[in-house]
Amino acid sequence: MPGTVLLLAASPVGKGRLVDAASVLPVLAAVPPGVLAGTDTANVVELADPLEPQAVLTRLRAAAAAPGPLTVFVTGQLVLDRRQRLPHLALARTTASTARYTAFPWHWFRDELRLRPAGATTLLLDLHADAETWELLRGTPLDSGRGNAVYGRIALSPSRRTIAAPAYMKAVATILRSGFRPPVEQLHQQALARIAPESAGTDLVLSTPGPSAGDPHAAITAAVQSGRHSDADALAARHEQAAVAAHGPASEEALHWAEVRADLAMFAGDAGRSCHTWLTVATVRLNAGQAPDAPAVEAAVDRAHHQWGQIHDPARARELGTALAELRGRVPGRREGALDHVQRQLRQLQTQV
Repeated sequence: MPGTVLLLAASPVGKGRLVDAASVLPVLAAVPPGVLAGTDTANVVELADPLEPQAVLTRLRAAAAAPGPLTVFVTGQLVLDRRQRLPHLALARTTASTARYTAFPWHWFRDELRLRPAGATTLLLDLHADAETWELLRGTPLDSGRGNAVYGRIALSPSRRTIAAPAYMKAVATILRSGFRPPVEQLHQQALARIAPESAGTDLVLSTPGPSAGDPHAAITAAVQSGRHSDADALAARHEQAAVAAHGPASEEALHWAEVRADLAMFAGDAGRSCHTWLTVATVRLNAGQAPDAPAVEAAVDRAHHQWGQIHDPARARELGTALAELRGRVPGRREGALDHVQRQLRQLQTQV
């Protein structure tokens, strides 16, 4: 099966630039697509200094939907939004004061890759950060999603007067230009060895292998791929029950499995059950004190909204739409007009039998 490769290099234009991210793209582009992907053939999508977060999201979503292995190469710099202090990938128009609106939220990588088969996604990252962002990431590791292999480094930029080079990614590209892609852990170690003299021991090294054969997510993925949707849901339900018993219904462990079951309902074509589950997850998070603009809360309501639009039974859509409208009043999300959309659709549903 062909692989898919997403090459993303992004950094601000002007004095906020810490790294010349796009300089690595010609070196990566010289590598045969199959070598980049570790497959016989591959499709390559390249994004150089993109301007808009939604443009990056569109390309990432398309890459995530492709069958076969996916390899994502990301070069750039991380910034914190001032409101929530969450890491974002800075884009061309990003400034310190506009990060929430002009940069790409890192948790969108996690969210968009979450539906891919366990073990089918690899991220190779060469990221730079200022002292504040780097210090936060020392204590709060970058979350790139469960089930993904993640390798690379986060470098502390020495000075705003100096524009750094993406040395780690250039080392990766140079190794791959030989025409052979070693196992990704070996590739990672070889690249680190090449940049060791200049990294000064300050890099935060990212080294997370993919899931093991015994990971329950892998078993669930296998069940879905073979059409055994009820078996997949039953397995996830057992893990959810165990997490509730061990940690409580509002714990991240229990909510993770509830979210898995919401996705499984979507895969099974049961939009009503998926929507209801996402609404429940959002309500539990809010009742536990999470903020309406917390990423996990916004994501749950956004997914409930999307699944609600797939429900064909008017009575069920009216029932869930009322609950969705109430939640949308509390969680408007990042897209304008979401609540108005629900209310318009509800008025139309009132005329249907």
